[in-house]
Amino acid sequence: MSTTTEFAELHKLIGDMRRSVTALAAKYGDSPATRRITNDVERILLDVDRLNIDADELAMRHGCTPQTSVGEKIAIPDTQYDREFWGDISDGGVSG
Repeated sequence: MSTTTEFAELHKLIGDMRRSVTALAAKYGDSPATRRITNDVERILLDVDRLNIDADELAMRHGCTPQTSVGEKIAIPDTQYDREFWGDISDGGVSG
């Protein structure tokens, strides 16, 4: 998985959630409910940060390898190339 993208998206969403919770706390005032949801948002952010730190270790433990963007695969035939195809090509200093 492309962890950088997923973590960036999570941070954006948590930032949006934090702004919403701040607006609700301003509207309803300081109460146990608003403090609880504010703490929950902070805990989620800390948990995501911890997961980001541990992502490589978790991937290795589960046999996952980070995915990289790979271009289109091109099949290379096992058959010999026509010698005329390479006729006018220099060996580039390599002689066999």
